[in-house]
Amino acid sequence: MAILKPKKNTTKKEAPVTKSTKTVEEDTGHHELVLLRPRITEKASLSSTQHVYVFDISLGANKRDVSKAIMRIYSVTPKQVRIVPVPSKQVFVRGKWGVKKGGRKAYVYLNKEDKIEII
Repeated sequence: MAILKPKKNTTKKEAPVTKSTKTVEEDTGHHELVLLRPRITEKASLSSTQHVYVFDISLGANKRDVSKAIMRIYSVTPKQVRIVPVPSKQVFVRGKWGVKKGGRKAYVYLNKEDKIEII
């Protein structure tokens, strides 16, 4: 016959796990960390005539972060922000294979009267 041990009283309440709602801007306080650089390509320069500007952004940034950074740095209010992943690519340079780093880019749509000067 087996002897059953009484169960220990486990009435400890564990703290609920919550998702952090801090954004990149709140963590660092710097808008420059959200927008890495303007993306200068042929397609990006053609789209700027239609008031759409393209920027490389950090991996942790969201649409609100990008919008706030555009307002703070360039003093214009974006009408719309779209974020697109940039896949990594294999390249063959000087006889060796390598990998181009991927990332994220943001399309920032402005009103017709607004303009961003990218130097």
